[in-house]
Amino acid sequence: MNRFTFKPAKAIAHLRAADPTLAAIIDTVGPFRMQLKVSRSLFGSLAEAIVYQQLSNKAAATIYGRVEALYPDAPDGFTPRHILKTPDDALRGCGLSHAKVLAVQDLARRVEGGELPTLDEALAIPDAELIERLVTVRGIGRWSAEMFLMFRLGRPDVLPLDDYSLRKAYAKAFRKRALPSPQALEKAGEKWRPYRTVASWYLWRVLDLPSS
Repeated sequence: MNRFTFKPAKAIAHLRAADPTLAAIIDTVGPFRMQLKVSRSLFGSLAEAIVYQQLSNKAAATIYGRVEALYPDAPDGFTPRHILKTPDDALRGCGLSHAKVLAVQDLARRVEGGELPTLDEALAIPDAELIERLVTVRGIGRWSAEMFLMFRLGRPDVLPLDDYSLRKAYAKAFRKRALPSPQALEKAGEKWRPYRTVASWYLWRVLDLPSS
């Protein structure tokens, strides 16, 4: 899965017409270059998300690489069964915290037990329902679920209201003195529907622009 489920050009045209401020941001930032992450499975994607939480990309990649190295017989990536057969100490030895070991094990049990959809099945599940199912996993909160929908599935209309960087970007873009509350951001984002993912990506880019 590495394609968006919408046409970016159509999304950008909609956002330009709906919000003059966002239209100016689009002109400044330029083409829509959001990249989707390749996913081999729902389990693999969420296991990686758990490992990467609250770590720099470099540190997380090192730890994730150590976990993968535990399973040289799994060229396509480790599976739930691999994790469930691995002693806690071996996972901790890779650099995973106790909490992350428990989270990855819970994810493995739920996938193995059929409680979570496959990646193909997830494609047909509406956003709200899919998020509700994903957050049942230990260590997967709403933000992690939303990132999965945006950057793994390419869903068009996700607005991560609890994302600090997005709130900061909105305040900068719309010249607000204070960060918007999640409720205020949600209200402001109504005009961006049904392409709030694209709006979010452009707003994040604002943080890379020099302050005027």
